[in-house]
Amino acid sequence: MATTEIRISGFGGQGVILGAYVIGKAVAVIEGRNATLNQSFGPEARGSACSAQLILSDEPIAYPYVRRTDVLVAMSQDAFRRFAGEVRDGGLALIDDSLVTPAPDPRIRVLGGPATRTAEELGKRIAANMVMVGLFTAATGIVAPDAVREAIRTSVPSGTGPLNLSAFDRGLAFGSSLVAHRRSQEVTA
Repeated sequence: MATTEIRISGFGGQGVILGAYVIGKAVAVIEGRNATLNQSFGPEARGSACSAQLILSDEPIAYPYVRRTDVLVAMSQDAFRRFAGEVRDGGLALIDDSLVTPAPDPRIRVLGGPATRTAEELGKRIAANMVMVGLFTAATGIVAPDAVREAIRTSVPSGTGPLNLSAFDRGLAFGSSLVAHRRSQEVTA
């Protein structure tokens, strides 16, 4: 994995910080590698801008802030607009395409999944964050799905585990199909 710099962003109330926490916990606590997490949100909290900076590495992390974003997870249009320019050339943007319509940017790869729609189908819109965590897991291959499942089980509020695990699995399946489709297009190109 070397070092991967990630920004997860959206608006308060979407579970942005919890999503970053789950990924970081899966890498650091369950897989025994290194992770740092920093968070930023507006004073209003729910409904205002929110983001988390997550650095994952096989090596010790000397500086805990994102300098160049390798992976952007954008759960709102405003978050994409605000942070897409920080993604390094060749980097990846993962979007909730239920809420985000990306502006074309040939420097970055964009993969989208219907996180909010999927969460609504499961009965709780708040689970969109775990759909995005599943999409992230499949699209990046940085962390093992079973490590993420364990981090979800031990991190989400009591009684919400089945919903969050189901949301994660739906995002993982969707992300896996996107990755397989992209690979098949690259082979035929």
